[in-house]
Amino acid sequence: MGETPRHAVVTGGGSGIGLAIARALLDAGHAVTIMGRDQAKLEAALPDARAIMCDVADPADVERAFAAAVVASGPVAILVNNAGVAPSAPFARTSTADWRQCLDVNLMGAVHAIQQVIGPMQVLDGGRIINIASTAALKGYAYVTAYTASKHALLGLTRSLALENSGDKLTINAICPGFADTDIIRTSVARIVAKTGRSEAEALATFTAANPQQRLIDPDEVAGTVLWLVSDAARSVTGQAIAIAGGEVM
Repeated sequence: MGETPRHAVVTGGGSGIGLAIARALLDAGHAVTIMGRDQAKLEAALPDARAIMCDVADPADVERAFAAAVVASGPVAILVNNAGVAPSAPFARTSTADWRQCLDVNLMGAVHAIQQVIGPMQVLDGGRIINIASTAALKGYAYVTAYTASKHALLGLTRSLALENSGDKLTINAICPGFADTDIIRTSVARIVAKTGRSEAEALATFTAANPQQRLIDPDEVAGTVLWLVSDAARSVTGQAIAIAGGEVM
């Protein structure tokens, strides 16, 4: 399946890990649709991909976006659920709205997208669903309880769906990166520097300290894992949580 060009959809494909994944799939010859909430940003990020604006938290909008993608590029054979949010606050100051946003985007956003593709995928000669989770799907982190809970739920979804579809030549996996070298982390580092007066290196250590390799994950490392998972070489890999975290979790 993976060696034949297919239609791939990447949510949250306009920046960071999602963009790296979309670019890698495009370079591998797949027809790529990227989805996000900012049409202009999507079009500028990867001009050779098809860009469709979509709010994954809105099931009606997801249905519209995927219908448009299928009309333009054919059935979706590869789905990468990458869209996500990560509000940070102590539990006592995490609002109900923060909880709802994490669950609506990080969990239900994937559910809505999967609902649009899983039926048609079952009649394809193989299909791939890849949920971009996080090491927060495998362990706890302080000050991001809502995010961590939503990523644990996303991993549970991955494992259950993999079992339900084990006889359909369809694989469903999760990739769990540690802190990655993205604009989100760089913005967080700048915010720590501004608030605390710590050096950039000291602020960056806030994110690299948990990684035994003492570095941020390169988004291209995640993209490379996606390319393997969509290839025929990974046709027996399903229901897995693949950590890309320098040994932070084992």
